[in-house]
Amino acid sequence: MFTKKNIQQIQKHGLTEADIDRQLQIFKNGIPFAQIIAPAAPNNGINIFSEAEQRQFANLFEGQKDKLNLLKFVPASGAATRMFKFLHEFLEDYTISENIDEFLQKTENKNVQIFFDALDDFAFSHLVFKQLDIKYPDYYNFEKGKKYYLFVKEMLAETGLNYSNTPKGLVPFHKYGDNYVTAFGEQLFEAAHYATSNGTAYLHFTVSAEHEEKFKKRYAEIQKNVENRTGKTFKITYSFQKNETDTVAVTPDNDLFLDQNGNLLFRPSGHGALLENLNDIDADIVFIKNIDNVVSENYIETIAFQKKVLAGKLISLQQEIFGFIELLQSDNPSENVLKLASNFISEQLKIIDTPIDKKAILNILDRPIRVCGVVENTGAPGGGPFLVKDKNGHLSYQIVEMSQIDTINAQQQKLVAKATHFNPVDLVCGVRNYKGEKFNLLNFTDPEAGFISNKSYLGKPIKALELPGLWNGAMANWNTVFVEVPLNTFNPVKTVNDLLNKAHQPK
Repeated sequence: MFTKKNIQQIQKHGLTEADIDRQLQIFKNGIPFAQIIAPAAPNNGINIFSEAEQRQFANLFEGQKDKLNLLKFVPASGAATRMFKFLHEFLEDYTISENIDEFLQKTENKNVQIFFDALDDFAFSHLVFKQLDIKYPDYYNFEKGKKYYLFVKEMLAETGLNYSNTPKGLVPFHKYGDNYVTAFGEQLFEAAHYATSNGTAYLHFTVSAEHEEKFKKRYAEIQKNVENRTGKTFKITYSFQKNETDTVAVTPDNDLFLDQNGNLLFRPSGHGALLENLNDIDADIVFIKNIDNVVSENYIETIAFQKKVLAGKLISLQQEIFGFIELLQSDNPSENVLKLASNFISEQLKIIDTPIDKKAILNILDRPIRVCGVVENTGAPGGGPFLVKDKNGHLSYQIVEMSQIDTINAQQQKLVAKATHFNPVDLVCGVRNYKGEKFNLLNFTDPEAGFISNKSYLGKPIKALELPGLWNGAMANWNTVFVEVPLNTFNPVKTVNDLLNKAHQPK
């Protein structure tokens, strides 16, 4: 099946022919949809804590954190291109001779209008104007349309600040006085308020290899300032998506796709590939949060408190789980211990129909655990918490992405419509067992929870395969607990205009 050149390609990616055969089988067999039974709801799969309970969990974490290895894991690989999508369209659609006011009055240009109306409120604007002053001494005498056009071009183009090809984590998000702070910088500041043990905050960023030096350079620029302001020191590590997690592309008929030179076409396999990076991390508790979900400093106390609540809940669950496992290690645990452990699994871990059997109970308890913050659904696209039936008929609560659901199925569509909560990627993970040994996270995935999509390469149709997503299929066999967190803890920047939201505008 493979040419000598293909085999060399496969080996160069750290893969084997058998690995590629398995990928081909997935293409040929297809990936079954998740079978959702019901959306998770408050007090029905989603925990709602009182203020007193929140304080209790936060205090538990505070009392334990200096005994633990804490780490904040931040997927930060993406470029900011999509963040500026409507501004790229502006550069394509607008001609300098055109009346800018008439152009902006068109419905399809609403976002462009919002952007220009609030130009002074963006943290990067003064940097763009500074460049324009140098390049165009008469810039402020130009017609308004020309000024707008040149501003956007200077901001996005390779000949300018090149934000379009800049990692999203390094685009200026917030401005304090004369200084700007990137999402990367805010992640550091935030981590100092909860992911800190014995005065040191540990962070790990997954980045593109070509961007690592840019992150290191930015840290060198801000290190002294952020350490002085937080009173903490920082230990930062980086990793890249591994070549061996890439997947091959196939033709619409599921045959290997070969490019014009007879080479296999390998593609990155989505954020699920980062499970390998997470598996390499050595920590007791890992906080996971997307790079763009940050706030200005005014709101940091709320964010930090909620993280402590989630971490405290995790510690509380671990203490009970480890206690049960210790009791179950005896040759003949009592019926009462078995019953209590089974009740804990159904009541706290929300795993339904748990048998009162030592082996089955241990199999469930001895797993990685994650506490997931979820927010009320306000219509944002993406996945959410659902009760799911697996292929063996077992029921458990999972994060499910929309791509996993057969939305053509009327019944499944109705269940999706009833969903009340959304997954903001706000996870606190326990990745050690009761002996303190790190789990091999690769043993707890659902390989059938990937995604096949239709793409094109140089005008030719291809099919691409994504691995099970990091917070859905890659963690499908973890113990999962959902906790409602306030909506103001979720402030992603999907488009540049999101930076105008209150949480991104320092007072």
